[in-house]
Amino acid sequence: QAQLVESGGGVVQAGDSLRLSCAATGRTLSNSVMGWFRQNPGKERTFVAGISVGGSSTAYADSVKGRFTISRDNAKNTVYLQMNSLKPEDTAIYYCAASKFQSLRTGQTSYADWGQGTPVTVSS
Repeated sequence: QAQLVESGGGVVQAGDSLRLSCAATGRTLSNSVMGWFRQNPGKERTFVAGISVGGSSTAYADSVKGRFTISRDNAKNTVYLQMNSLKPEDTAIYYCAASKFQSLRTGQTSYADWGQGTPVTVSS
């Protein structure tokens, strides 16, 4: 069964860095636009970053621009989210997802396959 598995979350202090990974089993990610989203309890899941199939195009939420970097290694079937200068407001569960489309989109309804999420907590 195809799965996306996130890892790399944890508890850090403001200003620290984390790198999240999203690995796929049972499917290849190399032909999928990929995205990272985050969600807090009782709130909507929001777009964080997205990357095109080849990796040449990326998109970011305004709140993370300049601090987060999405990348992919198709040979390793893995997508990454490098998060620097973390802030308490970055605290959330982070999910990776594979898009239903070949164009880079920010709406969660454009994404079909989701991982189980990895929690990130940033303390002040």
